[in-house]
Amino acid sequence: MTLAKEKAAPPVEKKVVTEKKAAKPKVTPAKKKKVAKKKAAKTKVPSTDQKVVTGEKVAKTKVPAVEKKPVAAKKVEPKIAKPTNGELTENPMLKPRIEKVTVNMSVGKSGTPLEHAATILQQLTNQKPSKRKAKKTIREFGIRKGESIACLVTLRKEKAEEFLRKALQAADNKLSKYCFDRQGNFSFGIKEHIEIPGTKYVPELGIHGMDVSVSLGRAGYRVKRRHRVKSKIGKDHLLTADEAILFIKDEFDVEIT
Repeated sequence: MTLAKEKAAPPVEKKVVTEKKAAKPKVTPAKKKKVAKKKAAKTKVPSTDQKVVTGEKVAKTKVPAVEKKPVAAKKVEPKIAKPTNGELTENPMLKPRIEKVTVNMSVGKSGTPLEHAATILQQLTNQKPSKRKAKKTIREFGIRKGESIACLVTLRKEKAEEFLRKALQAADNKLSKYCFDRQGNFSFGIKEHIEIPGTKYVPELGIHGMDVSVSLGRAGYRVKRRHRVKSKIGKDHLLTADEAILFIKDEFDVEIT
């Protein structure tokens, strides 16, 4: 009976258990950075004077120094010396000259005082003065717009030089360096016209002061004033204050303080 039962019973199927493979751990970006750093540290090139341990011996490895190329010397441009007084007098194009002398008497009101100033100015310069009008009204000084308050004379060539010599004598042949501007022009004042040599005091006319303005230039300045084909004057040809002072010192024996 037992053998029959065993033969009749169906065979039991054996289940084959397949072991699952273990899942690989995920690699995060932080771990990747750490691994990259370790690899870089292993393959790092020894720096200069760094000790490399090989077994028991310690050796120093020096990286050969890079030869520096010699730096090319900078080109030093030669400084252009300013023309001396001798060069100014020898070269006719560089020699300064008096373009004009402007004499202004500002009275501040019209009428007889202005007429007296005009007659004095005409006696001093032998030239008829022109009157100047006020550009705006100033009530504090009693000046109205359009009222004649000053008279002016412009002298050129020989007349300008002759009057300038007399005017500088009235100023004791002394000028301040602050009277000169960048272009070499200068101005000064005379408190009393009777200080000019050769003038007589007239009680009827009174005593008046004046302002003297001198414009200096060089040959070739005409190009900026002509009507046709106007052009600018080059920087190298422009007159400077130092050159103007040298010219006034030598030509008129003036002391610059």
